[in-house]
Amino acid sequence: MQAFTALSDPTRRRIVELLASGERSAGELGESFDISAPAISQHLKVLKEARLVQVRAEAQRRIYTLDTAGFDELEGWVHRIRGFWNERLDVLEQRLAAHPETKKRRRP
Repeated sequence: MQAFTALSDPTRRRIVELLASGERSAGELGESFDISAPAISQHLKVLKEARLVQVRAEAQRRIYTLDTAGFDELEGWVHRIRGFWNERLDVLEQRLAAHPETKKRRRP
């Protein structure tokens, strides 16, 4: 899943946070960082390839927004993993309830 790799970079995570408050041009995004415009473009390219941002042209400007498809994929993955742990914790809870007399031994 490319999304996790894309989000492993703090600059890209900050770009996603900025876009969560609304769409912005590449130039507007660049004003929030002390890095070059080409570097911002490279980060945006990685986010776009990971399907975390979308871009559209408005005259000479490129406007970026979050891509819900990529975030839906992330959410689905987290949901599956959470289900894995919920099942195991339910089994543990049932076993502990079945043996309430079992007490933790104290060390001398």
